[in-house]
Amino acid sequence: VQLQAFGGGLVQAGGSLRLSCAASGRIYGSTSMGWLRQGPGKEREFVANIRWGAGTTYYADSVKGRFTISRDSGEKTVYLQMDSLKPEDTAVYYCAAGRQIGDYAVWGQGTKVTVSS
Repeated sequence: VQLQAFGGGLVQAGGSLRLSCAASGRIYGSTSMGWLRQGPGKEREFVANIRWGAGTTYYADSVKGRFTISRDSGEKTVYLQMDSLKPEDTAVYYCAAGRQIGDYAVWGQGTKVTVSS
């Protein structure tokens, strides 16, 4: 599978953005699709994950209640709806796929999100 992420941009604090991750190739029901991010001067961190078949979701505490991960099986696309954005959400966001959360073998290119205060 190959992944392509897009949708980043500049937004004011409190605003919203939706990131998309388009997948090509075969995706199994057991595949975990995740979003991770790396802020300036920070290590990469987990943001959210969705199990492709069951649609089960999991979020980092820092984004719970503000971000929503979803998927469109027909379009082979995973979305990250980001609401109530904060300056600390500024980062390059990556989508990834793997067998389970944290075990991502395939990565898309990053898309940059900048939240101004």
